[in-house]
Amino acid sequence: MSLRKISHPDAKREGPYSAAVEVDGWVYVSGQGPLDMAIHKIIGSTIEEQTQLTLDHIDKVLKAAGCGPQDVVKCTCHLSDIADFDSFNSVYTKYFTGPVRPARTTVQSVLWGGIKVEIDAIARKK
Repeated sequence: MSLRKISHPDAKREGPYSAAVEVDGWVYVSGQGPLDMAIHKIIGSTIEEQTQLTLDHIDKVLKAAGCGPQDVVKCTCHLSDIADFDSFNSVYTKYFTGPVRPARTTVQSVLWGGIKVEIDAIARKK
């Protein structure tokens, strides 16, 4: 088994984890949030803005790994307020367009720095 580290192409610095790890054609994307990757500041005040930026980050990491949203099989979505579910979902459904969308878990969580959303993903490269 060989592991390949995948970096976010816009990240100026990394934490003590990889943006994604590829193993045997599977890509495990770490939780992404609504951050400006250059300065690590939260961007967007609404759940819609933050969800879009979070999905943009996932897209960049997936592309760096050689795959895309059509290859995602599972997402775990954390919302700081579950009352934002419908607004979050309105953006999420534009990114994952189907006909087979990823399996998904969505939960309310206490999130870092007051962000409203964090999403991780698992993809299978073709």
